[in-house]
Amino acid sequence: MQGKSLMIQGTGSSVGKSVLCSALLRIMKQDGYRVAPFKAQNMALNSFVTKDGLEMGRAQVTQAQAAGMEPDVRMNPVLLKPTSDRRSQVIVDGIAIGTMTAMEYHTYKPALRKSIKKTYDELESTVDCVVLEGAGSPAEINLREGDIVNMSMAEAADAPVILVGDINLGGVFASLLGTVMLLTHEERARVKGVIINKFRGDIKILEPGLRMLEERIHVPVLGVVPWMDVELEDEDSVTERFQKNSGEGDLDVVVVRLKHISNFTDFQSLALQPGVRVHYANTAKELEGADLIVLPGTKNTIEDLIDLRNRGMDAAIIRHAKSGGMVIGVCGGYQMLGRVLHDPGLVESRVPQISGLDLLDMEVTFEREKHTVQSSGMVCCENGWLKAAQGLTVDGYEIHAGRNALGETAVPWLRIGENVDGVMNAQGNVLGSYLHGLFDDGQLFAVIARHIRKMKGITGEANEAVSFETFREREFDRIADIVRASVDMDAIYRIVWGEV
Repeated sequence: MQGKSLMIQGTGSSVGKSVLCSALLRIMKQDGYRVAPFKAQNMALNSFVTKDGLEMGRAQVTQAQAAGMEPDVRMNPVLLKPTSDRRSQVIVDGIAIGTMTAMEYHTYKPALRKSIKKTYDELESTVDCVVLEGAGSPAEINLREGDIVNMSMAEAADAPVILVGDINLGGVFASLLGTVMLLTHEERARVKGVIINKFRGDIKILEPGLRMLEERIHVPVLGVVPWMDVELEDEDSVTERFQKNSGEGDLDVVVVRLKHISNFTDFQSLALQPGVRVHYANTAKELEGADLIVLPGTKNTIEDLIDLRNRGMDAAIIRHAKSGGMVIGVCGGYQMLGRVLHDPGLVESRVPQISGLDLLDMEVTFEREKHTVQSSGMVCCENGWLKAAQGLTVDGYEIHAGRNALGETAVPWLRIGENVDGVMNAQGNVLGSYLHGLFDDGQLFAVIARHIRKMKGITGEANEAVSFETFREREFDRIADIVRASVDMDAIYRIVWGEV
């Protein structure tokens, strides 16, 4: 079966393409095939660093994990990280090549086609099947000429296409029919089936519509997938997670919603921990009553710090810390906690210098070269409450362009090799680190949670920490079971094998 492929495209964004790709990859892995994901171009602020120190989109990392594969930058050769409404950092083959406007990138895209095809061919040669993911809709006719991720990629890979529609949004039959009708004759020939996703209710009510749709588009409906509450890492900020509380219990963790929030997947594991509630805050009022305030990563630290001040959230965070409340900053959020942020080369913004929250004794200077590496940190704290975690190892990755200069009162608590990564204040209630993935195995947060409960006067048996990796594996198997039961996998394999 080597050299086979299957492409999942959608009638629009957020119809569930990424999750269905993950489910199909896990199913094929379960069936004994060596499979890999691929998306020519991703636009997201949630990224990951491979073992080679290269940056790729989080969605293909999750899909690689579903396939049982080590994440490889060849699975996502182009990543766009928006820095404003009109500009994005462009990352090609895992390395940032600069920042472009939408029009500049549109002009540049055709030059990428050859290298993307070469990357795809290399990946395809190593596996039995590649499951490709499209972006948005292939029927954006104004974008067809510069397309590198939908039908032009399907043609380059000679991949059959399954089109996915989201019934939960309403108008699924019109969106599926309209998408097919807007394709060229050659593109339409690649569509071998459709899947209706996120269905709630009795499928018998839907069946007459399914038959009518098949008569109109002349391809089969391969299945109807029910609504799945999926707790895998989100691809980007188009997520329901920001509008709801996750988890339940006696500890309130509030993550600050930054304008350019990135890698908020760092905090999905927190809601899995026993007795923990997590929600995202847009206003200062929403920070009231928090047991722990988390400042997450951001693609634009200085602009987001200015935005925090405009919303009055900086003062609320400072009040919380000064009253003894816990504050933890990760990556860009860590940088905000310092005294001063310097940007002499205007790497981050048009502001060469800005005062930070002054909660940690350090200054940050932004440099043009981004530091991207997988790292393993060790807790090194011989005094205070964090002594309970002394020697604990935390695995993760770094993506930042800042360099810290530490003051006398900055207390190291996390080292990566011989270098200090994380520091805290003298009182031990404000901490920061550049390491993404701090909380994934649950061990470090378990120590933090015990400390907070002790400060609140809550006693009792400490619950066992939950590993996000263990949870993720169960979630892959769960969604694979649901999708396997909901779609015609025999028909899908026939499509992959070129029998249809």
